[in-house]
Amino acid sequence: MKQILSMLFALAVVVTTTSTVYACTNATLNTKYALTDTGFFSPHRPVIGPESPVAAVGVVTFDGNGNASFNFTLSLNGAIFTSQSDTGTYTVNSDCTGSISFTTGDFAPFNFNIVIIGGGTEIFGIFADSGNTQTFDAKKQ
Repeated sequence: MKQILSMLFALAVVVTTTSTVYACTNATLNTKYALTDTGFFSPHRPVIGPESPVAAVGVVTFDGNGNASFNFTLSLNGAIFTSQSDTGTYTVNSDCTGSISFTTGDFAPFNFNIVIIGGGTEIFGIFADSGNTQTFDAKKQ
């Protein structure tokens, strides 16, 4: 019995000292991220007809206090839109999920649901608006 308890204790020590748990807040996102976004988009609400292919690359900046800006180039059904920008707010939950809402700018309004990875080194996102089938990956610069 002593041997089993000793092994369980040793295993518990290894597990607790080798795993990293992050508790996220808005301050977790406090810098610039290179972002790529791909998917499909429909400008119509409600969605009428097929969605058009869309892709974007750019930089999204978070200030650590819930404000975000996004500067990007967009390809929408083959038409290129350069030097686009949107601004908005974001919220981060302690489990490292959250949301971004871009409310002003060239293509606003639009919303994302996000998951923060590696203590803020990377963000996965998905459009949270009807008529958009898009995901993005953002990496800390």
